[in-house]
Amino acid sequence: MVGTGKAAEKGIIIRDAEALETAGKINTIILDKTGTLTKGEPAVTDIIQAGQTGDLSVGSIIEYAASLGRRSSHPLDTAVQKKAKETGATLYDVENFKAVPGRGIMGDINGRKMILGNAEMLEDNDVTVADFEFKIEELEKEGKTLLMLAKDKGLMGIIAVADTIKSSSVEAVSKLKEMGLEIWMITGDNERTAKAIAEEAGISNVMAKVLPPDKSLKVKELQALGRKVAMVGDGINDAPALTQADVGIAIGTGTDIAIEAGDVTLISGDPNGIYEAIELSRRTLLNIKQNLFWAYVYNIVLIPVAAGALWPNFQILLSPILAGAAMAFSSVSVVLNSLRLKK
Repeated sequence: MVGTGKAAEKGIIIRDAEALETAGKINTIILDKTGTLTKGEPAVTDIIQAGQTGDLSVGSIIEYAASLGRRSSHPLDTAVQKKAKETGATLYDVENFKAVPGRGIMGDINGRKMILGNAEMLEDNDVTVADFEFKIEELEKEGKTLLMLAKDKGLMGIIAVADTIKSSSVEAVSKLKEMGLEIWMITGDNERTAKAIAEEAGISNVMAKVLPPDKSLKVKELQALGRKVAMVGDGINDAPALTQADVGIAIGTGTDIAIEAGDVTLISGDPNGIYEAIELSRRTLLNIKQNLFWAYVYNIVLIPVAAGALWPNFQILLSPILAGAAMAFSSVSVVLNSLRLKK
């Protein structure tokens, strides 16, 4: 009770006693990139004209990309929408819209097939990006996520989107490492972009190009190795992984589904709350063990005395009044020791 109350004071909501206990036993943490390590507010930083189609203007690239993205709620598409609004871009109607999880979106605009997604999405639809491999690598090494726009199997342009790391992420990762925890970052981004973001946050273990349905499988893989795993996320596609993990930690600024799936919720969204939740759990467990130890020792010593074990040799009996007082003192000492957690 004291532990969960103290957690609430710090903006950490713990679902039940089991979650509080398990949090202190984990040895591996998987951190979702978007919204957990980063602010979850991506913005368009670069627009590259590819020159493989007739529409070469930057304005046309944004218009087509934003038109496709109107039917999507993905943060990257939201960033494109925001850019289109800033530039006053004209949006078109989209027919035969289709979203491919973890890859991109497509549809028909004015009778022409348009695709907006990652390199794998374009390659699956016979669109080559080989001529721009150097520029793509350069942008990805800067930690930017790329949206590639194709029209009729020709690359039209590349939109680079960046999501900045939370100011507290580096500090939180450092604290978690000091606790001896193994830290992983999980993301749908490709290897280069993922490693750039992870390096900025101080994380060396990266799970990249993970499709939304596969996040829970990654948790299972670590659990199969005997690891006690905590998953931290904020999105709808994080919910299965949060449920699969030994402890699911939801970012309170994220979706309701993620919060419902989590065992622990960080109201403020500050990654330092992860460290505080685990530290509080460990201290609570230590406190419980202290209480149990002294309660058992106390009873093991005094119950025989109360039963008259010392009478044959020493003629010592324990008065019922003193026995009652001693029992009350035992209970009070346990409560007072528990209240130390408030400090």
